[in-house]
Amino acid sequence: MKVVLCKEFGSPENLVIEDIPSPKIKNGHVIITVKACGINYPDTLIIQGKYQYQPDFPFSPGAEISGVVKEVGIGVNGIAVGDRVFSFIRIGGFCEEVLVSANKVFHMPENMDFKIAAALIMTYGTSYYTLKHRAKLRSRETLLVLGAAGGIGLAAIELGRTMGARVIASASTDDKLMVCQKSGANKLINYSTHDFRSAINHMTNGKGVDVVCDPVGGEITEKALRCTGWKGRYMVMGFASGEIPKIALNLPLLKGNAVMGIFWSDFIQREENAYICVVQDLISLFLEGEINPKVSKIYPLDQVSFALKEIMQRRVIGKSILIP
Repeated sequence: MKVVLCKEFGSPENLVIEDIPSPKIKNGHVIITVKACGINYPDTLIIQGKYQYQPDFPFSPGAEISGVVKEVGIGVNGIAVGDRVFSFIRIGGFCEEVLVSANKVFHMPENMDFKIAAALIMTYGTSYYTLKHRAKLRSRETLLVLGAAGGIGLAAIELGRTMGARVIASASTDDKLMVCQKSGANKLINYSTHDFRSAINHMTNGKGVDVVCDPVGGEITEKALRCTGWKGRYMVMGFASGEIPKIALNLPLLKGNAVMGIFWSDFIQREENAYICVVQDLISLFLEGEINPKVSKIYPLDQVSFALKEIMQRRVIGKSILIP
């Protein structure tokens, strides 16, 4: 089978595509023929050695896959050859076939295609876990989403809307903000052309926002933290800007704020039952028409380096998908 391999830390150009033997089945596992794999910002970090964990070489990036079950191991119940499934696997998805523990596999609804399934778990899962389980976002609260046109951002907009929140979307261009508006954002801020704090102050009548989703980091973080209201919740979701910000702790003190970190892949490992509930909730929201992942770019396996560079340069609106 064909697979994208990282043999040393470096830029996307260092990745190679090779033919290797197909995986062999194990007890409690299934082999999935991969039909689509989501491309995410952490994929760009892990190949550079900049992510929170560093796998052994060689490894294949790619955390979320969808496909068809090819083979079922001993001890697996409820999954059969030919089933359409999707899964979050952390690494190893940029390939034609993958071995996955059966307890991490979910059946796809009939009306969900492979591209949508591969765009669901990481971005929507992270955002849903953030808003529902950690921030405990309530109806009529105000949610500020930074980097709102990215995969995490658009998911947070849609999910915030389903929870009854008033959503403010912040992005760097008007084109990106138009996509945010179509996804359900109530208010828009182009932080490249407008004074960020003045705009938030005007939109909230001076009260500030209740929850901030921040997958961006960098210089926007302190500005957004200053825009929170009393007992606001600031959700640290990542650093797509490439800069991990430092904040003065008097800022959350003065407003009684909570600053919370979101590490999706560790949540999955530590709280398996809660993770299963998150995915089941997302499937229900999809079937009810409440969420619709935006897949904007699709790449074949041999364009993986270009696809990752597009992510790194923040040129992607919504989600990119790799088709093995």
